[in-house]
Amino acid sequence: MKWEFNDDTPIYLQIMEHFKLEIASGNLKAGDKIPSVRELAIEAGVNPNTMQKALSELEREGLLVSQRTSGRSVADRAGASELLKNDISNRLMEDFLKNMLKIGYSKEQSVEAFKEYAESYKE
Repeated sequence: MKWEFNDDTPIYLQIMEHFKLEIASGNLKAGDKIPSVRELAIEAGVNPNTMQKALSELEREGLLVSQRTSGRSVADRAGASELLKNDISNRLMEDFLKNMLKIGYSKEQSVEAFKEYAESYKE
């Protein structure tokens, strides 16, 4: 996994968002094992306590489960991936619309501008 952090948001929240994106995109599926806190902290270049906090919060949200003998894995929740996709999508659209309104576009103009952009977008 590639880890990039910014200074705008606490690192543990960015770690949580990273895992949510991995689950929503299907890169992590129900039952997939998660490396240990220590391994992830080294890989991400963060304090193990920060990684532990993020993973504990993901457990609290029901996205990860922990078994004493086998570590953490992605929870087997029906529809979790779709729920995450919808949540992330809604947040992205809200940010887009808020920013478009800030620069003077109406909702309708924002939608139209996005449609035009999407039609010309090349991956």
